[in-house]
Amino acid sequence: MTLEKLYQDHIALRQEKLAEALQSAAFDGLVLSSGEPFTYFADDREAPFYSSGQFGHWCPLKGPHHLLELRPGQKPKLIRYAPEDYWYEPIALGTPFWLAEFELVEVAAADAVWEALGRPAKTAYVGSETARAESAGLTVQPEQLVARLDWDRAYKTDYELRCLDEASELGAKGHQAAKAAFESGASELEIHYAFVEAVGVPEEDLPYTTIVALNEKSAFLHYHAKRGARDGHVLLIDAGAACDGYASDITRTHVRAGCDPRFGAIRDGMDTLQKELCSAVKPGLPYGDLHQEAHLKIAALLKASEILDVEAEEAVARGLSRPFFPHGLGHHLGLQVHDVGGHLADATGRVAPPPEEHPHLRNTRTIEARHVFTIEPGLYFIEMLLRPFREGEASSHFNWSLIDELAPFGGVRVEDNVVVTEDGHRNLTRAFLAS
Repeated sequence: MTLEKLYQDHIALRQEKLAEALQSAAFDGLVLSSGEPFTYFADDREAPFYSSGQFGHWCPLKGPHHLLELRPGQKPKLIRYAPEDYWYEPIALGTPFWLAEFELVEVAAADAVWEALGRPAKTAYVGSETARAESAGLTVQPEQLVARLDWDRAYKTDYELRCLDEASELGAKGHQAAKAAFESGASELEIHYAFVEAVGVPEEDLPYTTIVALNEKSAFLHYHAKRGARDGHVLLIDAGAACDGYASDITRTHVRAGCDPRFGAIRDGMDTLQKELCSAVKPGLPYGDLHQEAHLKIAALLKASEILDVEAEEAVARGLSRPFFPHGLGHHLGLQVHDVGGHLADATGRVAPPPEEHPHLRNTRTIEARHVFTIEPGLYFIEMLLRPFREGEASSHFNWSLIDELAPFGGVRVEDNVVVTEDGHRNLTRAFLAS
């Protein structure tokens, strides 16, 4: 099926879901904005601009100040901000695949965008230009409607899956180049540049800041420095690419000669158990159960590696796996890397918070067909988390000498992106990147 047809079907479903959402929230229409640029305090330097996810769910048009006016049974109106400029090159619209689905209005000033909108009655607004929306008489960020929109974004259409597949393929190319650079002895910065060059976009067009961590730095979950030192023994790289706003989020951990073979065995064990967790994905399974299973598998690996001396069930029950695996197993993925709606219990906005013992779990929903999320178990040697266990009743269950010997190698994380099918799952990542 052509991209144009996939997108046409995507918009048709969006229209159907919009009508249901507006009826339940008692609105006649919805206005979405791509957003406004952010300027640093006391400076004229703008941060990289990214369109809002709600706007991007309808239209992949890049750039700030665009508006969408949406009404059931009517063709969506796209008010495009298209300034004449000589400081920055204007981006020509051309004839993109999505254009036929909109009534297009083009204006040259941000104020003119809102003038073209007017003051529609009984209309909600979702976006960051709240002062302008309030001046137009719109109801800003109505909670019930926003929750419904967030809930619906979890179910990916075939168009969205096409974008996610392309983002996965691009991300895989970057990871292959990064692995080759690491194996040649490159620095963190050089590995990062190898990834960016292979993806073929400016750094700011990546969906998130790359994590390129050699050795002990891989124990920092969101390590963003890019050191110049070369010849690392361990590389943890967490990096993705994007297609029409949809992101891939991929992590791999690699080892080179000189790495302690015991750490290499842990890396191999993590890759195996991550694949097992992916294989368990199916509709009807609470994502929290999968997270609990990840703790049991990681605890078993800790026991097999002689880091802990208790069986997996006891280790998890006593919280002994948590300092090694302190984050959630994964999160919804789409237009935002940490996509919206992961803590919703239903479409009304009722919240299902993460359990007290796993406060960083980003997905508490029951797995359903067309959900897309990450599976990213990790095992790290993080002294600030291990320190409380060095004394007290549980201390004797830890092999502290081995932990101290392995700590300079940091940690391991393996991350794939999966889409849930009617009877199982499809791994978006492994189709392009085996390891």
